[in-house]
Amino acid sequence: MSYRPSPRPTFGRPTHIRYDQVTRHLWGDEKSGQVDDWIYVSSDKIHQLVFGLPSGGVFRHSEEYRTVFGADEVLYVLQGMFGCANPETGEVQVAHKGEAVFFRKDTWHHGFSLGTEPLRVLEFYAPPPSKGTSGAYARTKPYLTESRYERPEVFGRFPMEAAALHKSEGMTVLRDSDLHWRLQGKTQGALVGLYAATDQLTVGRMRLLPGQKSDLEIHGGDEGLYVLSGELNLLTPEAEGQRWFELHAKDGFFVPENVAHQYHNMGSEPAEFLFGIAPHYLKQA
Repeated sequence: MSYRPSPRPTFGRPTHIRYDQVTRHLWGDEKSGQVDDWIYVSSDKIHQLVFGLPSGGVFRHSEEYRTVFGADEVLYVLQGMFGCANPETGEVQVAHKGEAVFFRKDTWHHGFSLGTEPLRVLEFYAPPPSKGTSGAYARTKPYLTESRYERPEVFGRFPMEAAALHKSEGMTVLRDSDLHWRLQGKTQGALVGLYAATDQLTVGRMRLLPGQKSDLEIHGGDEGLYVLSGELNLLTPEAEGQRWFELHAKDGFFVPENVAHQYHNMGSEPAEFLFGIAPHYLKQA
């Protein structure tokens, strides 16, 4: 099967992306394995999707579908048990529901569904495929003909040299205790934990209690959002047309760069969501 690029849904204004309307795609071929994709947005600044594998499922790579890209990536586990491996170095990391894996460009990666339930992983990726960072970029890299999933250099050194061994790894598993926490804005109205804040991509998780709202935000990049739980309202006070939106679990939202927006919890339960912003979280001078 020849390579087919993923669809690139784009939006010109603030847009509510309902789960039942998300663009679907099947990635891969017989050799690489096939992955079920729900692609929320793929603008000229950010790429956001959910990918899925059945219990025991796996994706690797093939000549046509190579898994080494020119982007920063955050992979957040929504469901299941995720094994993320670098077949070039033998590094293997494991993340459970509510945990994430982060790595930078030029990192080969394979994915394994290691749990008894289907795997679902939310992915934020920047720079996005529209900048030539996915399939076209991968084909410029030497093809990896052999894959390994262990590091022989560990034997005789672990745990005595654990710090040095971990330092040589290219993937980072991020749990709640690893996040950079902040209380957002002048009113400290929202709890935010950052998974990544690089020069290409910022990814975080925000939690609003019933009745809380965030400060008005304006970012120096496009924002993709995914609702984890609860009911979330989003206000875009200066936008033309619809300005007030109601989002539910699995829904997404797209906010273009420089568009003012504010999050509200009008419900009776906490609302929690992930956001990805690229290239810059802070508005540029």
